[in-house]
Amino acid sequence: MQLKQPLILASQSPRRKQLLEQAGFSFDIKVVETDESFPRDMPIPEIPIHIARNKALAVANEVDENAIVLAADTVVVLNNTIIGKPKDRQDAINILTRLSGQTHHVITGVIIRANGQETAFQKTTEVHFMPLTHEQIEFYVDNYKPYDKAGAYAIQEWIGAIGIDKINGCFYNVMGLPISNVSKLLLAL
Repeated sequence: MQLKQPLILASQSPRRKQLLEQAGFSFDIKVVETDESFPRDMPIPEIPIHIARNKALAVANEVDENAIVLAADTVVVLNNTIIGKPKDRQDAINILTRLSGQTHHVITGVIIRANGQETAFQKTTEVHFMPLTHEQIEFYVDNYKPYDKAGAYAIQEWIGAIGIDKINGCFYNVMGLPISNVSKLLLAL
């Protein structure tokens, strides 16, 4: 789908790129290294919006002012604790062991900057993992190397097929971009 203005994705996530392509949008990718810290007292649902806003602002300052800038950030939350990307193999195993048999939340914050205006929203999806064996967790980590993924997994990979028995909310949000909501907003511009 062709928009009236150029669309810039402020993310190097291959999954966000894939979802935007799947929705038929033409876009360029521009990433600027940004600080992903946040105030300690910030409520968890606001954190991905805060980080996405920083990404969007950094990119907006370096592209044509007529461009639409889309940025997103996703966090995985278990028992009111944010679970980030694993540091290494053992950390990935530990994270997946914690998620095994539990329900967690995936929150994606989205920022769309266009025409001097900002639209911000967050989408939450509840995800339940069945109990996973240590062998299943090691197999996944060793074969899929989920080191660039919040929560150490990608729902669209093997572990999602064998380990996730239910979700409440948007599947694509768990991949990193609630594409139906994003599409609706982009087409309304």
